[in-house]
Amino acid sequence: MQIWAGLGNPGAQYALHRHNVGFMAVDAIHQEYGFGPWKARFQGSASEGRIGSAKILLLKPATFMNESGRAIRAAMDFYKLDEAAITTFYDELDLAPFKVKVKTGGGTAGHNGIRSTVKHIGEMFRRVRLGIGHPGVKERVTGHVLGNFAKAEMDELAHMLGAVAAESRWLAEGDDVRFMNDVALRLQSD
Repeated sequence: MQIWAGLGNPGAQYALHRHNVGFMAVDAIHQEYGFGPWKARFQGSASEGRIGSAKILLLKPATFMNESGRAIRAAMDFYKLDEAAITTFYDELDLAPFKVKVKTGGGTAGHNGIRSTVKHIGEMFRRVRLGIGHPGVKERVTGHVLGNFAKAEMDELAHMLGAVAAESRWLAEGDDVRFMNDVALRLQSD
């Protein structure tokens, strides 16, 4: 069993925020692979399914971003998993818009959802970083992160989410490099 947690804030008013791109990514994976219905579990919404031979629990914590780690910990404890079984999907300021990178471990780069996850489970989990770009000055970061994607960005957003979902079979198999390469190739064929 693997747990793939999309990070975001629950509620319709947050649905298109850049900060919620993690929720959008797991929703795209859910649709692409025909996962079961979302159910209220682990202080969030959870859905089970398979990608290839891998059994995966998709999780969208309902604890708000700053407490994401509590929901992930609850699911980990239920399935008796360690942090190596966890993958998070979240917005990354330090990546150009719609770029996708994967890494395991590392710091939090000031991301409150990742900070909470590290606090609750440790730091050696896989992170799928979804670029939202930096607004240029520190004073504009909060408004940028908590702002909606612009109408002009919707096609690129949909293309990135589709690429992440279509290539996530490589994540399921543990081939992060192939995942990143194939996502990048799909995004170049725009």
